[in-house]
Amino acid sequence: MVIVVLALGACSSMRTDFVKQPSKALPPATNTPSARYVHAEVGQHLDKSGFRLLTLSDNALMSRIALADHAQHSIDLQYYIFDNDATGRLVAQHLLAAADRGVRVRLLLDDINVHDEIDMLNALNAHPNFKVRLFNPFHTRDPSMLSKTTQFLLDAHRLNRRMHNKSFIVDGNVAIVGGRNIGDAYFDAGSDTNFRDLDLIAIGPVVKEASHAFDEYWNCDAATPVTAFNGRRASHYDLAKLRVDLGHDARAFAQSDYAQATLDQLPDGPSADRPGAWFWGPATLVADQPAKIDAENARDEHSLRIGPQIKSMIDQAQQGVLLISPYFVPGDSGTRYLTDLASRGVSVEVLTNSLASTDEAAVHAGYSRYRRALLEGGVQLYELRPAAGVVQPATAKGRSSGVSLHAKAIVVDQRLVFVGSMNLDQRSKLLNTEMGIIVDCPQLAEAVTQFFDTATLPSTAYHVVLTAHDSPHGGQMQWLASDGSKKLVYHHDPEASMKRRLEVDLLKLMPIEGML
Repeated sequence: MVIVVLALGACSSMRTDFVKQPSKALPPATNTPSARYVHAEVGQHLDKSGFRLLTLSDNALMSRIALADHAQHSIDLQYYIFDNDATGRLVAQHLLAAADRGVRVRLLLDDINVHDEIDMLNALNAHPNFKVRLFNPFHTRDPSMLSKTTQFLLDAHRLNRRMHNKSFIVDGNVAIVGGRNIGDAYFDAGSDTNFRDLDLIAIGPVVKEASHAFDEYWNCDAATPVTAFNGRRASHYDLAKLRVDLGHDARAFAQSDYAQATLDQLPDGPSADRPGAWFWGPATLVADQPAKIDAENARDEHSLRIGPQIKSMIDQAQQGVLLISPYFVPGDSGTRYLTDLASRGVSVEVLTNSLASTDEAAVHAGYSRYRRALLEGGVQLYELRPAAGVVQPATAKGRSSGVSLHAKAIVVDQRLVFVGSMNLDQRSKLLNTEMGIIVDCPQLAEAVTQFFDTATLPSTAYHVVLTAHDSPHGGQMQWLASDGSKKLVYHHDPEASMKRRLEVDLLKLMPIEGML
């Protein structure tokens, strides 16, 4: 108890008298150039929503910047991670500029990854048009490692459940929903690992559904104002200093090679107010209920989750299913489900991370336990390589170096598409809250399939197979790839050190699958 008191007392604690005003999404804008463009497009496709697929990281970043710059009424953001790095501060600068124009900005972040971002968030919250809330927070601000560990031990059931949703909604007319957080690694600007990811820019009826989902989270009991903690608070001086710092950072970013490469992509890159092709189709925004984090006390946990809706989509498969998930832990029931699909003639193909590309060895341990059963049941497995043709050793922290998969998408029968934040693992299913969009659109399905096909080329992914039983290595797993004209064959997880493979073997012995 002494340790607990010391650990918690060293940090600013949560107040009980904080004010939390409920708010709702503003009505969709109608009097801006962007709004007129969107309404004209949507008016030609009644009851359908329009989409653009963001596959290129620089376009994904600049589309967010462009949307923020065109905002006139409101911006609502919901993210698992908002890093205090070059791209995070660039986005923050443009959000602050929007607030200065009178735009109402609401930013909801999961608290688990908020560390040195807190000063920036406090300063932004000092702006009268900018409000920041933290989802499912620790009871102290800036907790030390000892404090954080102690709180986890005392309140593991709550703190182990996180908000993994990602959305960016502007003027009630445009939304970006998908897998990307805000940070260098998600936009190809990182110096270590860069993630391959997917987002959808959406217009039409599905945007209203996204706004409704955001409101449910913003006003729920688990969303706490950033001002709810004793201790340091942002002053007007803090906000003024932040403006100077963000302006300096933005100038440095604008002079970088990354920014130049991004400009080379524009103005042909996608954003919501430029003329261009949209994929149209009936769409549904699916989002877990915020109460999922307190599912033990919920009357009907099944109704809180989007998993049944995703399964209902896959159940319709007659020809083929493509699954893209960086963390893929199907469990016994999921393995039976996928192999049953394959047994009735449905092609089932999965793209996930290899041991060399994953940033979570524990998750790979969970996945590798089911690899053989999936292959024996007719499921095709592809594992992303960390970098095409280049051996990338693990960093000192055990994280991958090079390229890592972060996209989450499903395609069924070249018609139904899901893009969102949900991994195909037990954590996404039972613990974290997730969201995404289900669309009935063959053209969008073709675009996501093209992403899958490119990512699974022998130069970019390992094809995991079982050798024929009458071969010298009958029934053994092999990883097939190529570097140009040279075929590569591996008999264990490729490009991963013995130490990393041993780490996975040890993790497989631990009863942690329900947390992965």
